[in-house]
Amino acid sequence: MATKTRQTHRRLEQVLGRIRTQRKLVLPVWDCVSIALGVVAARGLLGDPAIQIGVITLTLLAGLLVVGEIVGLYRGRWTVASFTEIRILAGCYVAASAVVFVVQRGKGQEETDAFVALLGLLSFAASAAGRALWRVWYEKNQRPENGRRVLVVVDGENGVQLIRAMLLDKQGSYLPVGIIDDDPMHTRRSVMGVPVSGTTDEVGLVAKKLGAEAVVVGAPHLPVAILNKIVVESRGVSCEVLIVPGLGPSDDPAGSAGGIRPLTELDLLQRREISADWNVIASYLRGRRVLVTGAGGSIGSELCRQIHKAAPALLVKLDRDESALQATQLSIEGHGLLTDPTLVVADIRDGNRLLEVFRQYRPEIVFHAAALKHLPLLEMHPGEAVKTNVEGTQKVIAACADVAVECFVNVSTDKAADPSSVLGYSKRIGERMTASYAQTVASGKYVSVRFGNVIGSRGSVIHSFRAQAANGTAITVTHPDVTRFFMTVEEAVLLVIQAGGIGETGEALILDMGQPVRIDDMARRVAASVSPPVDVVYTGLRPGEKLHEKLFGEGETDHRPRHPLVSHVAVPPIAIASLESLRYGGADEIRARLAALAWEGPRSANVISSVSDSGEPRPTRDRGSISSAGSRREDTAAG
Repeated sequence: MATKTRQTHRRLEQVLGRIRTQRKLVLPVWDCVSIALGVVAARGLLGDPAIQIGVITLTLLAGLLVVGEIVGLYRGRWTVASFTEIRILAGCYVAASAVVFVVQRGKGQEETDAFVALLGLLSFAASAAGRALWRVWYEKNQRPENGRRVLVVVDGENGVQLIRAMLLDKQGSYLPVGIIDDDPMHTRRSVMGVPVSGTTDEVGLVAKKLGAEAVVVGAPHLPVAILNKIVVESRGVSCEVLIVPGLGPSDDPAGSAGGIRPLTELDLLQRREISADWNVIASYLRGRRVLVTGAGGSIGSELCRQIHKAAPALLVKLDRDESALQATQLSIEGHGLLTDPTLVVADIRDGNRLLEVFRQYRPEIVFHAAALKHLPLLEMHPGEAVKTNVEGTQKVIAACADVAVECFVNVSTDKAADPSSVLGYSKRIGERMTASYAQTVASGKYVSVRFGNVIGSRGSVIHSFRAQAANGTAITVTHPDVTRFFMTVEEAVLLVIQAGGIGETGEALILDMGQPVRIDDMARRVAASVSPPVDVVYTGLRPGEKLHEKLFGEGETDHRPRHPLVSHVAVPPIAIASLESLRYGGADEIRARLAALAWEGPRSANVISSVSDSGEPRPTRDRGSISSAGSRREDTAAG
């Protein structure tokens, strides 16, 4: 019996499927049937009036079909029984009834008005009812057969389209069984039969009651505090938390359902999504010769990928790591044959090699992303920071000046704002060197771009946390209150490229990364994501490490004349000759000289390291024994 029922249901599905594909024929036929039903119903209500019912019926039918064809009612423009289609259908019936009125009045048969009006109304009701019944059956029949039972968190209309997309995908992976909505006006709401079952405070209780296996967050801009609450509630009942990133009213619903992915700690960062103006980016890169240093690194490789999209005339990818260059080529060209002459193996410490490369390719735009970036290692080996981050940067800028580069963009870091570490000192000196060349080079634009931690870059804190959690070892955090700014690598690179187009020579441009994030919060989310959860332990701030990073240094103000997410600050130039002092002495001497050169001369003839009350290292200035680069006048004149 069950087998016969399934076979009958399958045959009915096939028949209705064929009907659906023949929509242009089926809908007009159904409207003809509806008018016939309307005639029967009107005669039953009004009796058998002494009028020409056949003529009226045929006129109404002809008018409906003609008007419907003109406005596209039968061309599949709108979803069957959608509000738009029903509205268009009503307009067609009104127009067709008006035609009948005009014809009958022309014959002097005003007594037919009541019958015509009732016939049009009843026929429209039958046409609309048939469409509605079809849509109800179709949508019920399209529900996923083997999908996971999920709760869907919505925020107003956000997420509603996701529910519809899930319910109309018969082979889909998710079956909504309840809606989570904090709006008290939506308590009795339902979407295609799926009811609002509770608020975000009740996620765990509702999931357990409805047997949900996962919670899908269909609201793209849900506050982080609420996301955290959903995560806690869901984990309490062993429900996975999923998210649809970027879902919005204009997105394609079918695509939205396909984009569902597990919630990660990156989604829980308290920051808004950052976007750049691609038109500005493409306009100054298209058809130009571009060179990227550090092209195999996290920032450099993404720079190459984004620049490649802008169709430059030439993209030279320079790095000392041949394997990293191969990975970059794979990501752009789909192969790693390493036969492209624009893949250049070179070390920015080698000035002669840089001049050779620059004179061969004569780039017009240069992005300098090559650097040493790990703070603790550079604290132990400050001489290496000098060789790469200071002298290497100076050699890159000198090569730019040699071939009259039109635009040079130095990739800096938020650690250059009131620096307290070797990394921060070296990057601040890089900013000052860029500003110095901006004053002395006859042509071209020289700017720096400053931003914070990059999510997903090699050696990033999140990668370290994940690796520790995966190994079952405790996650190490330096201090429970330490905070950092974060950006995705894609966002950082897009804004770096755009900054090169809008910055004025000599400036440092600072990217807005929202509010800083507590590293301890991130660590605890990662620790709780594995089974069994791992511990979080504190190791203490490392030498040179700040408790809280800053985007703006002392005396810098937040000025955004060109882009709402990019601030422009002036950078004091440095005497290039003063860098010679960094080559000599032990680690402590080099560290002290780096600090002295990083801070602007007139206020800091000497810089020593002290510790603030919070335990955070901070630089202090003293006019004592160590000679600095000199006064502002000397810095400005030299170069």
